Amino acid sequence: MSNISIHNVIIKGVSAAVPKQVIPNNNSRLEKITGISQKRISPPNVFTSDLCYEAAFKLINDLNIDPNEIGILIFISQTPDYRLPVTSAIIQNKLNLPQTTICFDIPLGCSGYTYGLYVISSLLKNSNLKYGLLLAGDTISKEVYFKDNSTFPLFGDAGTATLVELDLKQSHPMVFNLGTDGSGYNSIIIPHGGSRYPISNESNLENKDENGNVRRLRDLYLDGGKVFDFGTNKISNVLKDFIQSNQKEIDCLILHQANKLMNDRITNKVGIPIEKSLSSLNEFGNTSSATIPLTMVTKLNTLSSYKNILMCGFGVGLSWASVLIHQKNIHCSNLIEI
Repeated sequence: MSNISIHNVIIKGVSAAVPKQVIPNNNSRLEKITGISQKRISPPNVFTSDLCYEAAFKLINDLNIDPNEIGILIFISQTPDYRLPVTSAIIQNKLNLPQTTICFDIPLGCSGYTYGLYVISSLLKNSNLKYGLLLAGDTISKEVYFKDNSTFPLFGDAGTATLVELDLKQSHPMVFNLGTDGSGYNSIIIPHGGSRYPISNESNLENKDENGNVRRLRDLYLDGGKVFDFGTNKISNVLKDFIQSNQKEIDCLILHQANKLMNDRITNKVGIPIEKSLSSLNEFGNTSSATIPLTMVTKLNTLSSYKNILMCGFGVGLSWASVLIHQKNIHCSNLIEI
């Protein structure tokens, strides 16, 4: 897909909520490869919508926004409350947003935040509404099996909120590039639990793979080799072309936080200094659709200055979405722990 520019839209602010429970990574070899020292795991009674609601409530109050001016709410997650109704409607009600609010869910994971930013920015621009609320998060820890060392040590839980504003004074557009390679759909997959393969007795049987990992058909499966190759090759090439086509000096790079070794290779291949690439993997692990905004909340303030921010989400699908924004001093609320 060619680049798409959306004018007069800015990120007003970002917030994030994580569970209080910290789980350390006791595998030193895995920690060296992934960069994950610890992660946050939600208790049985805390779900993605709870984390996203807390992040949204804080952000609205921190920015002193009138909820009646929020015209769009999009919930990006692969761990919704129910198969139906949409979780966005539930959160709209909890936040007391007006009944005129456009609400829908997008069931994307790794690329979900940047895909969602494109969708909500497009809607704001074309509808002339003032604010849109983009909620992105997952509690993937509930979808991985504790005996599966290929997934269980990697995934943490988080929920985020991003307030997007229509600003007619903003002269710099957001520039997007999005794509999908559905031939790799089974590289990251939960085989059972959908309409094609509903939960059955077979779904709960343990299976051991050639590497000794044990999982059930209702649990997340990740082909680490294929995903690593996808990131270091396909995403590196996509980002190279995207950077060259925009001819901007990148002040800050925020990649989807899946694997430190992979992200370091991508950063080096596209020619961005490693110190400009922000990472939250060490403290939170892979939080799926929440990784990019969570990194903004916890790491953007470590930069003395920034102007051109490049973000790229990539993974499950297989899909990717990059965005280049030109902004200074994005508001980042203090991290919430619940």
